[in-house]
Amino acid sequence: MHHQSPPGTAPGLRPTGATPPSVLNLNAYLMYATGKAARRRLSDTLTAHGLRLWHLTILAMLDDAGPLSKGDLASRLDMNQSDLTRTVNDLDSAGYVACARDPADRRRIEVALTPAGRHALGRLDSDVAAVETDLLAPLTHEERDRFAALLLRVHTHLERDRAGDGLTAAEPRRR
Repeated sequence: MHHQSPPGTAPGLRPTGATPPSVLNLNAYLMYATGKAARRRLSDTLTAHGLRLWHLTILAMLDDAGPLSKGDLASRLDMNQSDLTRTVNDLDSAGYVACARDPADRRRIEVALTPAGRHALGRLDSDVAAVETDLLAPLTHEERDRFAALLLRVHTHLERDRAGDGLTAAEPRRR
């Protein structure tokens, strides 16, 4: 069976490693494996700060959007409500978020970023950037910019599909 070179490699050049060449032609596999490696490296970095990826994600969402109800957070992040509650409770215990009943609807719990949470995000910025720099080391700056633009385009497409199911899409990060 003839195997094409994976995208981004010279014809006839096969990457070395344990992954079979035919699997390297599956973009879905490459996205999965790359995402898994990125998540593992980011998780290791966050663990050093006593946090997990969902902690960072919720802090970033609150930094972007301002206070949100737990239900809105769960919808925007496509996260299970009980997992969200557990993660918000962790952040509340750490002093990174504050939870309060919405005066207009006592059933709703509003979650807001605290100054300590904003400070924690600031501390994480350089560590998260270092992980990204390491992950994207084989790419030039122009390739990194193009890769980021393409990833965002695919993500936006998939998020629109999710929003079509009645869920609210998150706004891009503004910092």
